[in-house]
Amino acid sequence: MSTTPPLPPRPAAVVNADIRALLERTRRRLSDAERAEYDLLLAEYEAAVRGGVTAAA
Repeated sequence: MSTTPPLPPRPAAVVNADIRALLERTRRRLSDAERAEYDLLLAEYEAAVRGGVTAAA
């Protein structure tokens, strides 16, 4: 069992920059490994965006 505390979520803008950098770096169809990285980044981005939304009263 790991005793390392979880990292705090990264801001959506930072994750978005990572997504853009990945797509700029490839400039072609993504390989399977790149697609897996993209999918992880996209899920992280969606979580960051949802985390920044507050419920209306």
